[in-house]
Amino acid sequence: MSVLEWGEALQRAASLVGPAVVGVAQHRAGGSGVVIGPDRVLTNAHNADPEGVRIYFGDGRVEESEVAGVDVDGDLIVLATPTGDVVPVRWGAGDDLALGTPVVAMANPGGRGLRATLGFVSATGRLFRGPRGRRIEGAVEHTAPLPPGSSGGPLFDLAGCVVGVNTHRVGEGFYLAIPASASLQTRVRALALGEPPGGRRLGVQLAPVPVARRLRRAVGLPDAEGLLVRGVEEGSPGEAAGLGVGDLLVAALGRPLVVVEDLHAALDRFEGDALELRVLRGTEERTVVVRFSP
Repeated sequence: MSVLEWGEALQRAASLVGPAVVGVAQHRAGGSGVVIGPDRVLTNAHNADPEGVRIYFGDGRVEESEVAGVDVDGDLIVLATPTGDVVPVRWGAGDDLALGTPVVAMANPGGRGLRATLGFVSATGRLFRGPRGRRIEGAVEHTAPLPPGSSGGPLFDLAGCVVGVNTHRVGEGFYLAIPASASLQTRVRALALGEPPGGRRLGVQLAPVPVARRLRRAVGLPDAEGLLVRGVEEGSPGEAAGLGVGDLLVAALGRPLVVVEDLHAALDRFEGDALELRVLRGTEERTVVVRFSP
């Protein structure tokens, strides 16, 4: 395609789906989002707080929003807000993105106006960490330039279908997007209905092994490999199981916990509603059974 033809493709995509791209703002911070259904806007979880945010539409309207559903570990949130006659976007084949695929990134950073840029998929299978540090795998890297405040905005194919959700910049001139895979689309539909995200959480804040060792030494305890509990969320499965600050999680499903990803893998892998952990409390090792609601 010539430069002129690429420009025409960008114009077509922008005119087709531009009205569905919105600004998202809370306090001084701003991001972008996209209308995915009647009265539903999708953006990154790190762009919003539990009280919701203001949504800025291309026609000048500003609406308040409430949280319909949130997956913090997946960095996704669906907001409920009046979308009027804005036509929701269509989903594309985010599973099929390959190196060199042309893509259009669109944003409305904090409601400051629509941006549309053209780029190409430069890598697949990338990973990054969500707001709570959990790894998000399978991200797509692309070269469509994005200004600050573009996270949560959509990544389109040239037909104007959403193939990803932009997250953040990596390096000079490269950007990551969560691909709009079939599983992501299913998860977003569940969030839009107010259903909880898939996956299990202990509800504890953890320190990595080097920090755990240093803190144990500081209080005269022997070295041990594991994940140190630094906080426990009220009402969480971890609290119900009796986990406390200072506990060292050393094994799950009979496998040692060396990095946080080991625990995440155990939570994703096990079947049933009870997970057995080996926990070191001081110098005493014990078994703790964490139960999850079916």
